[in-house]
Amino acid sequence: MSDSIIAVLKTIFERDLAKLKTEINAYTKEENLWLETKDISNSAGNLCLHLIGNLNTYIGAEFGKTGYIRERDQEFSLKNVPRSQLISMVDETMTIVQDSLDKVTEEDLQKEYPRILMDKNPSTLRFFIHLTTHLTYHLGQVNYHRRILDV
Repeated sequence: MSDSIIAVLKTIFERDLAKLKTEINAYTKEENLWLETKDISNSAGNLCLHLIGNLNTYIGAEFGKTGYIRERDQEFSLKNVPRSQLISMVDETMTIVQDSLDKVTEEDLQKEYPRILMDKNPSTLRFFIHLTTHLTYHLGQVNYHRRILDV
């Protein structure tokens, strides 16, 4: 028997959020999480905050009814959030994503996502797949940021 789509999504989000924690913890110098250069304008810390805000908004608030209110500008303007706090926030986000996806039915996946996004109305499944690739894209950026700037 094959996995349900929701089970697959939960597995991907859990795997990649765990990898985000691994990447954040792999920095040898905590302050390097916040480094930027003229060619690298998003620090790993800010990318982490961005991913937390994104998933809490589009999965947690929408399907988990968490009441989360996104402050997107702060995802990129906050600096020097302690590593331990970032890790705690990722852990919390992981729980929220898992609990929220538990409330989504296979039928919900075929419906339009409840919010209009960039003047589009994708299906919930299509948007959830977008969220997994968005997470993976930025996770790769965090990995490169660490390997280039954490020296």
